[in-house]
Amino acid sequence: MAAPRVGSALFIRESDASLDPLRGVTVAVLGYGHLGRSIALNLRDSGIEVLVGNIEDQYRVRAAADHFPVRDIAAAVAEAALVYVLLPDEVIPRVFAESVSPRLSACASVCFASGYSLAYDLVEPPARADVLLLAPRMLGDDVRGCYLDGTGFLSYVSVEQDASGQAEDRLLALALAAGSLRRGAMRLSARQEATLDLLVEQGVGPYLGAAFQIAFALGTEAGLPPEALVCELYMSGEMERVIRTMARVGLLESVRRHGLVAAYGGLWSMETIDREGMERHFRAVLEQIGSGVFARRLQAEEAHGYPTLALLDTLLDGDNPLSAAERRVRGEVG
Repeated sequence: MAAPRVGSALFIRESDASLDPLRGVTVAVLGYGHLGRSIALNLRDSGIEVLVGNIEDQYRVRAAADHFPVRDIAAAVAEAALVYVLLPDEVIPRVFAESVSPRLSACASVCFASGYSLAYDLVEPPARADVLLLAPRMLGDDVRGCYLDGTGFLSYVSVEQDASGQAEDRLLALALAAGSLRRGAMRLSARQEATLDLLVEQGVGPYLGAAFQIAFALGTEAGLPPEALVCELYMSGEMERVIRTMARVGLLESVRRHGLVAAYGGLWSMETIDREGMERHFRAVLEQIGSGVFARRLQAEEAHGYPTLALLDTLLDGDNPLSAAERRVRGEVG
């Protein structure tokens, strides 16, 4: 990877980059879902020439309605000097092999929005192309919103392969045009980004979801109204504000903002948590991530037509007391 040019600074900022490397260059955004649309709009608003590569579906129709030139993926790649891959992780290996790699011109750059495919060798970028990572740490709609309001969004960046001799400059120009450098971009390799992303998704996320479900079940058993429980847990927005306070003042300092009852009760309860059991779970998750077991399972799922999606849909769409309470609250207060 190219050596950082920003000294010991933790984050790369707008002053560290220039749009010049992308002036007069066509950038192909592959995939026009929520993130792809936001990135394409941000780049265009920054003065970058953008075309969209997408299959024939509703997203392609929307891209045309947003007045972007739209091509099949292979054609878009052939026209662009920089290709930004914003497709679902599980379909990237097939699409990359069929439509991206063969059409990349010499010294073109291909950038990924996730390190997943690179980390597990699910794609084989040609030696003639730069390989970049620009991974926004924000949902698609928020990437657009943070561009429009001027705050920007955090991202992870990496030069994984420099074939052109300009990979670093192109990457920072792309991050600048997308709006990330207003907030800051941190250097993280594709492997590190994938490990970090999967660890939080498979470690922290399930504990949080399970905690909500258990609290809801026990709370209703204790006679608390189910509508009040879903409000208290997340629908009121208080939990979101707690997380935002953590981001603003720090995890531990945020505890002081809740008063003695919350701080004392949380500390007392935390002492009774099975932290060793939680640590074993996280270590098992990290092992499956690091060994590639999860990646192999996910690719097998895609290869066999997503056989477990029906089970997932049943779990998510099934009628249950928690979802029913959510609907009642939403019907009253929106």
